[in-house]
Amino acid sequence: MSGTFVGMPAFPVAAREAVGNETLRGNLRHATHTIRDKRARAVAELDDWAALREAGKQIKDHTLRHLDRYLVQVEEAVTAAGGTVHWAADADEANEIVARLVQETGESEVVKVKSMATQEIGLNEALQARGIHAYETDLAELIVQLGKDRPSHILVPAIHRNRGEIRDIFRSEMSEWGRPAPEGLTDTPAELAEAARLHLREKFLRAKVGISGANFVVAETGTLVVVESEGNGRMCLTLPETLISVVGIEKIVPRWQDLEVFLQTLPRSSTAERMNPYTSMWTGTTDEDGPRTFHLVLLDNGRTDTLADEVGRQALRCIRCSACLNVCPVYERAGGHAYGSVYPGPIGAILSPQLRGTASEIDASLPYASSLCGACYEVCPVAIDIPEVLVHLRERVVQGGAAVRDGNRVVLKPAKGHAAERAAMRAAQWAFTHPGALRTGQRLASRTRRLHPRTLPGPGRAWSGTRDLPAVPAEPFRDWWQRTRGGKDGAK
Repeated sequence: MSGTFVGMPAFPVAAREAVGNETLRGNLRHATHTIRDKRARAVAELDDWAALREAGKQIKDHTLRHLDRYLVQVEEAVTAAGGTVHWAADADEANEIVARLVQETGESEVVKVKSMATQEIGLNEALQARGIHAYETDLAELIVQLGKDRPSHILVPAIHRNRGEIRDIFRSEMSEWGRPAPEGLTDTPAELAEAARLHLREKFLRAKVGISGANFVVAETGTLVVVESEGNGRMCLTLPETLISVVGIEKIVPRWQDLEVFLQTLPRSSTAERMNPYTSMWTGTTDEDGPRTFHLVLLDNGRTDTLADEVGRQALRCIRCSACLNVCPVYERAGGHAYGSVYPGPIGAILSPQLRGTASEIDASLPYASSLCGACYEVCPVAIDIPEVLVHLRERVVQGGAAVRDGNRVVLKPAKGHAAERAAMRAAQWAFTHPGALRTGQRLASRTRRLHPRTLPGPGRAWSGTRDLPAVPAEPFRDWWQRTRGGKDGAK
């Protein structure tokens, strides 16, 4: 996995800095609460939402179980429709394929519709290194690109910016692309949108190469589907002469009919709309309509390894709606950048460590970036049990060890646990195998309960710094049972 998050610190370090940014927290609180409240109303309109959710889960699970067969079917269908299919095992191979295809056209500029797969592999940076400039056309992605920033949300990449900040970015950065922002630009949404529209118009009309991702790929027909809210994506998909789509292998659905489920659940869970404003579908190439050349790059980049994990593979059901981010109390306070990945929030906490492995500091910390409250599971339109996967990945991190720095390298150190923790576990093991000693210790603890501290000393402060120790009862349970029941029912 590539991208623009190389060298990010572990989540606790990045989150601590983000939590101290009051402007960021205000932006996130306002945006996430607004989106999730609208989503709740949109979902409540459907009496069969639970059935749709289960259907989406079943379709995705079936596809993942038979992914080898459906991938071959996709290649055959796309090829028969006039397209060309390329296979990319990792980010480097995908970037090399796309760069070569662009260079073969003789062009040095491309327009892009928002694609998380291309962000995942760091395509823009790879193209720039070869002298090819990629222009983002989604409004939020444009804001991020002009601001030399990083996306922080799946649906709204610039969610961490308010309108005043966006206005300032447009005023200072648009001139670098050849068209300065209008004089007297204000922070009203209509004016900001118009400035972006004028800014991008010539890019659409001039570009000969477009790059996209896809929300879904239909195996039986080779049809790709992109859903969006602005219409910029449709411009990218129809005006250029060459279209290159980079798509993760998990985006496949078997049949055209399967779209019926996802085109109901995705818009409601993401933008809280009953129907997506722009749904673009294309199958290969068609004479006198759309691009003359179509390339599909099927991306693995860790997905096959994720598929091999019976618990973790459910993360590949994700349809990128972002509902889990909008209800997550951790994301609301820490923001997306703290996750060190283009996939932030709860889904990023389980997807990124599986795609990239847990050998780095940031990926070893992501499974702990959750309170396990379960809100993410409740809103997921394909029923991904994110808390279950988080606990599973925590176990993997513990079993595999911790990421530590060795000079300029990050290496995996075998897990041994904290010395104090190991000593406590050994003491507990001894006590539980010696009933007389356990009984004596319980009575002593009860009689001295008023002297007990509310927090632990030494290394224990890391645990009790945010919680009180549980209060010791006035008498042990065994003594209470003996006193009230007189030793009946087998009490010892």
